[in-house]
Amino acid sequence: MIFELNPNDIHFPNPALAEPDGLLAIGGDLRPERLIAAYRRGIFPWYSDDTPILWYSPHERFVLFPSELKISKSMRQVLRSTRFTVTYDQAFAHVIASCASQPRRGQDGTWITDDMRRAYIRLHDLGIAHAVEVWRDSKLVGGLYGVAVGQVFCGESMFSREANASKVALVSLCQSGEYKLIDCQVYTEHLASMGARMISREEYVALLS
Repeated sequence: MIFELNPNDIHFPNPALAEPDGLLAIGGDLRPERLIAAYRRGIFPWYSDDTPILWYSPHERFVLFPSELKISKSMRQVLRSTRFTVTYDQAFAHVIASCASQPRRGQDGTWITDDMRRAYIRLHDLGIAHAVEVWRDSKLVGGLYGVAVGQVFCGESMFSREANASKVALVSLCQSGEYKLIDCQVYTEHLASMGARMISREEYVALLS
């Protein structure tokens, strides 16, 4: 059963009631209060311009525990070099725009709509959404952004304009000591190779709380 959200409050149904693909609810809006309430319950928006707002809570989550991070020998060489410079929260709007310009593999367009961009920039202004930026010669070449829920970082998207740039951002985030869990949401082989794995929704929600 898919629930339609009441536009007048920010209540979400029990995430355990989500469809097999994780779809839980439709409608509502992207105001900060609703987004914060969603992330605290393990729910996130994922939709496109031609659909209503869709809210998901997958039955399994693809996550990376920083303590389980795997760094390849070649990646260690990249990290030891002076090729890249990493910053935090210095170019959030630039990072999310860059992520929007690089559709996920297998997708024709981006799910990061203009409304989504504005909503997450607002969360950033409130100190809730954060970005990791990777630079080379003063040019932004990679990065990621997401939402912090305590010591869980809910990663939304990442981009790379040079080989390994997004991996540098992820390694830096894992090694920052700020988070005990990185929520990667969607399975990818390269994140699995870095130590990401599936956990149940129940375990994920327990870690959130």
